[in-house]
Amino acid sequence: SELVTNAIRHATGPIRLRLIRHQLLTCEVSDTSNSLPRLRHARTTDEGGRGLFLIAQLSHRRGTRYTPDGKIVWAEQELPPAN
Repeated sequence: SELVTNAIRHATGPIRLRLIRHQLLTCEVSDTSNSLPRLRHARTTDEGGRGLFLIAQLSHRRGTRYTPDGKIVWAEQELPPAN
């Protein structure tokens, strides 16, 4: 939800969400903006600015890649072992 919220608040154009479940769960959010998302270190009194920091702490890997139409911000999470 943090990736989608950031796209809604800071990006332009259509926003797309894609979830890929393979060995990991990959969440991709694309938009038409070319601005690079910035990881901030919010102060304890700030009401926002923790989204990408939380994603960095909870994800296996994360990143941004540019496309001809904008960018895709993605994060991977490990899946629990199958029983």
